[in-house]
Amino acid sequence: MRTRWMLAVILTAGCAVTAAAQDKDTFTPMALDAGFGHMDLTPPAVPPEQIIQQFAAKESEFRQALNHYTYRRIARVQTIDDDNKVDGEYYEVDDVVFDSTGRRTEKAVFAPESSLQRVMMSPSDLQDIQQGYPFVLTAEEIGQYNVKYVGRQKVDEVDCFVFDVSPKVIEKKKRYLLGRIWVDVTDLQIVVTNGRMVPDDTRKNSEDLHPPFMTWRQQVDGHFWFPVYTKGEGILHFAGGSGSMAQDVHMRDTVKYSDYKLFGSTTKIIYEGQDITPNKTPDNKQQPEAKPKQ
Repeated sequence: MRTRWMLAVILTAGCAVTAAAQDKDTFTPMALDAGFGHMDLTPPAVPPEQIIQQFAAKESEFRQALNHYTYRRIARVQTIDDDNKVDGEYYEVDDVVFDSTGRRTEKAVFAPESSLQRVMMSPSDLQDIQQGYPFVLTAEEIGQYNVKYVGRQKVDEVDCFVFDVSPKVIEKKKRYLLGRIWVDVTDLQIVVTNGRMVPDDTRKNSEDLHPPFMTWRQQVDGHFWFPVYTKGEGILHFAGGSGSMAQDVHMRDTVKYSDYKLFGSTTKIIYEGQDITPNKTPDNKQQPEAKPKQ
């Protein structure tokens, strides 16, 4: 969930800057639940750099596969008052589909008028919902990040490598993950993402702040781990400016992804160098139902 105070203006900072300079303040990531086990700090049997290269290659395969799937996304952004009650909400149901020419597009299924009053949805908010929360770290993008091996940890019954991820340089109009990822030891794909999207715009009268979030993935097609559920929550500290008062805003965000279906019987899906494209068309193919973690 990403929202800004009052003005929905695009970040206009000049040239690229370092991530450290752009993100001076610290943040509290989403708390881990009981499903996360003990962190094993023992160095891995193979160099971390090799693991990073391997999972980035798998993420590239997943990105290519995901580009051929349709799915439904339900996004809800809420402000919470001092009594822990919702006092404003943005809600939208979208189908990510393909048009008659085969071009990928998003179709709004249900989008009631937003009741948010203390914040407004900004372009970066929408960008994070569409691309940031379902974070994918491909071989083409890995060079933009510092990736540090942390350890090994179980998430429920899934054995994972854990890495801290931060952007090396923040370029204008681009969004980056600052946080931690859990990578399945066997499948070498991201299964959990915990952090927030950066940069924030902290200029007075045009503040654009974003809370931490956590995204879970699940195997849907027997090969790839697809995003199924995102939750973001935090208190955003707005300094205010001309005509607006400083205040803290408690934000809560949820995004659910479901109904993944392969589009087009001629589409090829490559997994570990092999063509794993189902023989059946999307109309006949039965996809296992993804069960988001609540």
